[in-house]
Amino acid sequence: MKLTWQQLIKLVKHEVLPALGCTEPISLALAAAVAAKYIDKNNINRIEAFVSPNLMKNGMGVTVPGTGMVGLPIAAAIGAIGGDAQAGLEVLKNIKPKQINQAKTLISEHKVNVQIADNNTAIYSEANIYTNTDHVRVCIENSHTNVILIEKNGETIFKADKRTQGESKQESIINHMSVKQIYEFATQANFDDIEFILHSAELNNALSQEGLRREYGLSIAATLYEQTKTGLLADDLLSKVMIRTAAASDARMGGATLPAMSNSGSGNQGITATMPVVVVADYLNATPEQLARALILSHTIAIYIHSKFPPLSALCAASTAAMGAAAGMAWLLGKEQYEPVDMAICNMVGDLSGIICDGASNSCAMKVSTSVSSGFKAVLMALNRIRVTGNEGIVCDSVETTINNLGAIASNSMKALDTQIIDIMSYKV
Repeated sequence: MKLTWQQLIKLVKHEVLPALGCTEPISLALAAAVAAKYIDKNNINRIEAFVSPNLMKNGMGVTVPGTGMVGLPIAAAIGAIGGDAQAGLEVLKNIKPKQINQAKTLISEHKVNVQIADNNTAIYSEANIYTNTDHVRVCIENSHTNVILIEKNGETIFKADKRTQGESKQESIINHMSVKQIYEFATQANFDDIEFILHSAELNNALSQEGLRREYGLSIAATLYEQTKTGLLADDLLSKVMIRTAAASDARMGGATLPAMSNSGSGNQGITATMPVVVVADYLNATPEQLARALILSHTIAIYIHSKFPPLSALCAASTAAMGAAAGMAWLLGKEQYEPVDMAICNMVGDLSGIICDGASNSCAMKVSTSVSSGFKAVLMALNRIRVTGNEGIVCDSVETTINNLGAIASNSMKALDTQIIDIMSYKV
């Protein structure tokens, strides 16, 4: 069993990573940054980029950190000019004002073009950078940082071995586990082995504070906070969960230059899996070890649920990350018992199983606040031993079957919905 726990720890460390900005435009920025390593950045004539439909959907309406601009073209341009090709999802962490101005000039001169690729992979970004003498092409596929091809002037510099592109042992482990086994891992593993997850609380809490300090996006959290002062909204634990979680999403989607700790390739998923647990832990004056166990439970459950879906789909993944948060909150508030964890997840599936993803944007903070409020409500029901029964909707007696049912909907019937959403959004371009 301890071998499996070590594999889970490796998986969590692989899936829970710092990310600066929305990971879809950041993926394109990374492709451009890698390509720019092989050319003279001062002589870029044009950038031609291609992204998968889902990456286009999630890149159209989100602010790229530090630039004050929205969309994939600025991500490609600033990635090429100022990106750190070695920094992964933090590719834009060291961009300078001069570089931002250069990137904006490329766009104003119509030298950056982003189109939908003829590619069925959910995550795909391709950057082609041209100078007077060179053309470099870089392709990323399957995950936001997985470079599969580098070409310069038609010659292959790097090409990933397709035999190594399959599912890793750590990733396959999660597919064969149960919620109870994940619970046992989170509650029994050595504290020293899981203490690293506390960094997610540090990063996402800092982002939350930034979201309340300044105006970002639609200011969802600030609006809710103001209403606690007028009395229209109670200043209770539920409000604190919504406000502090939405504040981090406000800041992230609004272009803050602080990293989020992501989950399954998404900053919003990482925020949603982290902040409700942090808020409840603060309320209970929990110890660092209790917080770490609740967070590792939340993040691992979020990874487990997300493993049942395509990497990007028509189902809002913040809602499923909130199921992880519900597990963490239920463990803290339910006197560290398993049953409230199981019941809270099923209650959430019964409540919030159809919230759609219509692209990454400032309004994501609204979906985040909705998801975590549903999670908190699901926990309160579980604490009273109230559970959506196996006779209702897609919920079954088994929590694993319930999660699989939600995964089947996202993987199959919601494909047509995803196509419709992308068609609607494409008309806006």
